[in-house]
Amino acid sequence: MNDATASAEIAITAARLVVEEGMEYGPAKRKAAQLLGRRGARDGALPDNERLEDEVRAYLQLFHAESQPAELAALRAVAVQWMERLAAFRPHLVGAVWRGTATRLDPVHLELFCDDSKAAEIALIDMHIDYSVQARRSPRGQAVDMLKLETPCAALGADVTVCLSILDHDDLRGLLRPDARGRTQRGDIAALRRLMELP
Repeated sequence: MNDATASAEIAITAARLVVEEGMEYGPAKRKAAQLLGRRGARDGALPDNERLEDEVRAYLQLFHAESQPAELAALRAVAVQWMERLAAFRPHLVGAVWRGTATRLDPVHLELFCDDSKAAEIALIDMHIDYSVQARRSPRGQAVDMLKLETPCAALGADVTVCLSILDHDDLRGLLRPDARGRTQRGDIAALRRLMELP
């Protein structure tokens, strides 16, 4: 099996894992390779994120066309709520909720741009919000704090996870450039509201 064929099979399997198990792209690709018996798959055999996203969209259209739009709308409403609450930190939405591929299994990922990395934590404490702190990689590859919290979502009848990545105030420069397909990887509340108005 050549790399192109292997990559296509991995993308299809990984898309199912992303949608049905709520996995992130990287882990989904690795698990898909393992499930397909390609444990030592070379980088050339792993699909890039654009290919995987195409397969995720195809999978959603095939199996979740009736339920996913409403779930996405509910998650975007949660994002707006938290972007309003955290407006002082210039929140930007990223991930599946921004890209439009989210289901009820996906967290809402917000990036906060702060002069003081502890300011967002203090704001959550002042709001009496329980949260946990984890580490993640920033878009520039640096280790940053990610605050995780649960918030109720009446439209879904369940709690939704909100992840707040704490980035430096100056990190926003350059992060709004579109990708090779002309799409941005993040958006502020005004951009999100425009998306929500689209049919």
